[in-house]
Amino acid sequence: MPVPRRRFLGTLVAGAAAPAATASYVHPRKVLLWECTRKEFREALEEGRLKVVVLPTGSTEQHNEHLAMIHDTASATFLAQQAALRLYPRVMVATPVPVGISPHWMDRKGTLTLRRDTFLAVVYEVCESLATHGVRAILILNGHGGNETALKESLPEFRRKLGIRLEAHSYWEAYGPEIARKYLASARIPGHAAEFETSFALAAFPERVRWEGVDYARVRGKLGIKDPKSAEEDELFAREARWATAAKGEALIAIALDWLLARLHAMMEG
Repeated sequence: MPVPRRRFLGTLVAGAAAPAATASYVHPRKVLLWECTRKEFREALEEGRLKVVVLPTGSTEQHNEHLAMIHDTASATFLAQQAALRLYPRVMVATPVPVGISPHWMDRKGTLTLRRDTFLAVVYEVCESLATHGVRAILILNGHGGNETALKESLPEFRRKLGIRLEAHSYWEAYGPEIARKYLASARIPGHAAEFETSFALAAFPERVRWEGVDYARVRGKLGIKDPKSAEEDELFAREARWATAAKGEALIAIALDWLLARLHAMMEG
């Protein structure tokens, strides 16, 4: 039986590896920059409590017929918040960048996209804002494949201009091929809106998985996907998504959280 979601989320922020400071309840909003007051953020910096800010990046784009379009942003933000709660008060989550580089999905309805330079300018200026206020370490946690190369290629320039410790990772770097084979029938990570992402959503935010009325065979001819190979992949991922379970998502989230915590500890100690 899968662990009930409320108990599953509780175990993420109350694990054995958590520091003594997180042994008591921490309200989830306390680690979210956009939920803090000016006073709360200023004092966290002035008192030296805040060591690292995590900036989630993602997308607003089609995730097949059943997943909410905010999935990439939501998954990165979810992991960032869970890690920040574990490390409270040393880590905070900045307001996510919710639209990414997605021109490859623009023949699927609902997708929003930014030009590469626009996306990078937004990410840089958010980091610049944080650095101006005194933040000295930022981890960009990416949840969308279309952003990955642009972020990695831009890191050296961002570091040079900002003069702070800056890292960028996509959260699926936590998984090697052996983990994919162990936990997923498809052995595919990330796999767009397929078994992995659907399992993640079922564990973290099941309200964003909506199978009601989904009939891929009925709408196949209406989707307007121009590239035949992409259309085949879209249908394949739709089938694989049906293999998803919350239990798979819980196991994979726990692995990603441990991986993220290790990187945050390294940034705090560096």
